[in-house]
Amino acid sequence: MEEIKINTELSTKLENLPTTPGVYQFKDDKGKILYVGKAKVLRNRVRQYFQSRPQSGRLITMISKIRDVEIITTDNEVEALILELNLINELKPRYNVNFKDDKSYPYIVITNEPFPRVFPTRKKRSDGSRYFGPYTDVKNMRYALKSIRDIFMIRSCNLNLTEENIAKGKFKVCLDYHIKKCEGPCEGLVSRADYNEMIDEVAKLLNGKTSTLLKDLNQKMNFYSSEMLFEKAAKLRDKINAVDVYSSKQKMVDEERIDKDIFAFDRQDNDGVGMILKIRDGKVIGKTHFYMGNMLEKADEEIIENLVTMYYTKTDFIPDEIYLQNELENPDAIKSWLEEKKQSRIEFVIPKIGDKYKLVFMVKKNARLMLDELILSKMKRDFTPPSLEALKRDLKLTKLPRRIECYDISHIQGTDTVASMVVFLDGKPKKSDYRKFKIQSVMNAAGQPDDFLSMREVIYRRFKRYSEKDEKKNENTKTDESFSSEPDLIIVDGGKGQLSSAVKVLEDLGIKNINIIGLAKRLEEVFLPEQSDAQSIPKTSSGLKLLQRVRDEAHRFAVTFHKSIRDKRTLTSELTSIPGIGEKLAKKLLTQFGSVEMIKEKINSDFETFEKTIGRKTTFLLKNYFFPIT
Repeated sequence: MEEIKINTELSTKLENLPTTPGVYQFKDDKGKILYVGKAKVLRNRVRQYFQSRPQSGRLITMISKIRDVEIITTDNEVEALILELNLINELKPRYNVNFKDDKSYPYIVITNEPFPRVFPTRKKRSDGSRYFGPYTDVKNMRYALKSIRDIFMIRSCNLNLTEENIAKGKFKVCLDYHIKKCEGPCEGLVSRADYNEMIDEVAKLLNGKTSTLLKDLNQKMNFYSSEMLFEKAAKLRDKINAVDVYSSKQKMVDEERIDKDIFAFDRQDNDGVGMILKIRDGKVIGKTHFYMGNMLEKADEEIIENLVTMYYTKTDFIPDEIYLQNELENPDAIKSWLEEKKQSRIEFVIPKIGDKYKLVFMVKKNARLMLDELILSKMKRDFTPPSLEALKRDLKLTKLPRRIECYDISHIQGTDTVASMVVFLDGKPKKSDYRKFKIQSVMNAAGQPDDFLSMREVIYRRFKRYSEKDEKKNENTKTDESFSSEPDLIIVDGGKGQLSSAVKVLEDLGIKNINIIGLAKRLEEVFLPEQSDAQSIPKTSSGLKLLQRVRDEAHRFAVTFHKSIRDKRTLTSELTSIPGIGEKLAKKLLTQFGSVEMIKEKINSDFETFEKTIGRKTTFLLKNYFFPIT
């Protein structure tokens, strides 16, 4: 095998690596982390990367970029595992298995308060609260929350219910108490012990321990019945029935009634889907899935280990048994870590035949279905409309114009001049990236409206923001995504004059290699920089039709904005004609009520409310104007 060439400094480091457990980080020439890994023996594991030529192209690329290796030694494999997990979550190295979008998955939290609250959250804090999830299926989470609120009388408010505040009588019961949705802890109508006992029942429900919960509730009901406390017994009976209904909707798949999680995955090329089926008391209580990237050249053992470790860093409950599709890369270390976290023994099961294998196969099959959906969506996303190919050919572009930006100016005789920027992505409008501009430089030296100056201004304002994106990124300043994106094609609505104005701005800003054209309305002529004659494009070309569609959308957007500005100015002028009403107050009134007609209607129908909103003096001014006393 051919040995990989490395620099002297890195070679020296490799020679002096320790033989202890730990974590290694590969860095490129700029110090950026490429890959984070763990090892039982650091020297052996790290050297493996450089001793023989790897077979996969992606791994060859990664190794070719390595200029430095940083190690952190640990006392044992478990510590190395935990450190690796933390570093991967923090640094998100390019060549590690990438779990996509896992940050967005919600949890159900039981807060660490005297009277805990139960609600969904996307942030997991180390504040002593209990978290359940993550829920990759939001529908299941909402159903669980609804069931909890139907079954248990827990508070939905966010009041600071300390015993001191309750004793001082700072709070009053709300509607939830009167409709039997809350027991009124805000007024001390339920003890902290009784309330937290109910919260423990909620936790059992969320953990899927419905059999245990039903057993406990039945014991309490029988006790209250024996003590002649029939009202309390009746409440428990209703709760038992509700829990029973909730439990009946969960599918029974295991007669052993042992808590277990089942892990499986499927992959294709660089994509994969990992899935976890959660079984509690023999019933399926839910499933969690994760989309995974960087799957090429990853062994099955590494993938399933990454899936297991990533999942259990994000959830607190660890079952007695964990079924796996295949062996882990470091089973002993993972087992030690999970047992330490659970404070009891667990068992890894890798079934080959029988009912247990069927369960794992079922999970793998579901992972495959989700992977097929992912691949299909990517195919749709990567599909290139024929119009883009035609436009590339017609304009002789070097790359597909996937992102097209078009600019148009709108005004009436130089007044209320505005500009529009519309964005088409892969031939479709991306309205979230549309932007509007109020133009200031509308007059030329002769004092006449100048569309060239207006176009110059809007192009400058847009691409000045683009040229500053790196600077703002370094300053950790939030940037407008629309302005930080580079277009593949700029369309300027107009002929050679508007195009020349735009090109000059780009040159002044030092922006090169962005295709720009002018599209004149009259003859649908396409102008290119440094060409006096219009570009000849067949009238039947789908590329030309796309250009027209983009231009027309920019025109519509500009005209709509211009009309709104003009109407608001007109309405403001009407209000400012009223003695005592200034421009600032007029704008405030229009913002609040929407139109002059609405102001007139409101002041006539609900004078007292209007007076409370804007004051007595202003109300009488408007009243006398709209409804003068004759």
